Amino acid sequence: MNPTELARIANAMVAKNKGILAADESTGTITKRFAGIKLDSTEENRRLYRELLFTAPGAAEFISGVILYDETIRQKTKDGTPFPEYLSKQGIIPGIKVDTGAKPLANFPNETITEGLDGLRERLIEYYKLGARFAKWRAVIDIGDGIPTSFAIKANAHALARYAALCQENGIVPIVEPEVLMDGGHSIERCEEVTNVVLETVFNELFEHRIYLEGMILKPNMVISGKQAPNRAPPPTVAEATVRCLKRHVPPAVPGIAFLSGGQSPTEATLHLSLMNKLGPLPWPLTFSYGRALQDSTLKTWGGAPTNFAAAQKEFIKRAKLNGLATTGRYSPELENQAA
Repeated sequence: MNPTELARIANAMVAKNKGILAADESTGTITKRFAGIKLDSTEENRRLYRELLFTAPGAAEFISGVILYDETIRQKTKDGTPFPEYLSKQGIIPGIKVDTGAKPLANFPNETITEGLDGLRERLIEYYKLGARFAKWRAVIDIGDGIPTSFAIKANAHALARYAALCQENGIVPIVEPEVLMDGGHSIERCEEVTNVVLETVFNELFEHRIYLEGMILKPNMVISGKQAPNRAPPPTVAEATVRCLKRHVPPAVPGIAFLSGGQSPTEATLHLSLMNKLGPLPWPLTFSYGRALQDSTLKTWGGAPTNFAAAQKEFIKRAKLNGLATTGRYSPELENQAA
């Protein structure tokens, strides 16, 4: 492990005005997204869509890194440049999703454990050779009747820490992603209660596994009401609850926190991030690691039509720029129309 290099990469991932594009949708997930625009999920269409995102003019101004999928890290631009090489040349750090998904946790109904530790050391060695300098592993914690159990939280935290240790051993910065889902009708108070326990457990495990905190990034959920909650908490309350929770559990040694959007609308995710940054000064940069919140409007604008390629790239840059402003608390909803 080279601590200096890990810290350098981690800090570059959370550079001012920039955030991370999550383009690591599995083939199954992107097939569902393509179905929404009535496009066949062929390998060439998936490659073309990723090229649309990665080659958008000016992307490097607002995007610090891109999380790729196993198929995507092996693909190339139309002129034959491997995606990781193309991104690196633009000053964007290539990353890779390495977990194999959340599976049912045996003996714990309605709870999951993320798999993918078997053979991970060898896969990380290959991904490093392919150009990846950071990785991502997502643990999923659901809120419901009698869940989450402390065992499910501990099992997922343990797997996250084992993954993080293997990453750092191989010169790869781990993004540690414990996601408390916003599915369901729970209150923001219940979300905060669960997120407190999850973050405490995760950092205990990271400490036990001797993780070099200066060489990792945390990718948490925001503290937010469930989607089906009768009275959802307003944006300022979400910002305050999230920052309060993070201050309690995330050591200042962590170089930065890059939020997932977790099913929020693009404007909602951007506003929440901006409001949090207005609550500073904070111990760490708060930025974004969004998938759908950066891509939804881009995908709709493109619609799979070659004639819409440039317009879709403009839409992607618009969303990236607005989120870049949110990383310093300078976003407001009025900017949506101006940017359009």
